[in-house]
Amino acid sequence: MPIKETSGIVISNKMDKTIIVIVKTPVAHKKYGKIISKTKRYYADDPLNKCNVGDKVKIQETRPLSKNKRWKIIELIKN
Repeated sequence: MPIKETSGIVISNKMDKTIIVIVKTPVAHKKYGKIISKTKRYYADDPLNKCNVGDKVKIQETRPLSKNKRWKIIELIKN
């Protein structure tokens, strides 16, 4: 299986070495066809605590690192 990658915006960095990334995906409604923005939250590993709220980051799926943390940061796209 390929390794999953996605990009999103950091909404919280209050935990030590962990950030919460929000990913918005446009999806068409099944019946009406209107585009709806689906939102998903991911807990990602940030070992250097370098990300701040509002940063755009690229994350990659990894082995379970804690109870909720299943993703790690690949790169910081923009501050």
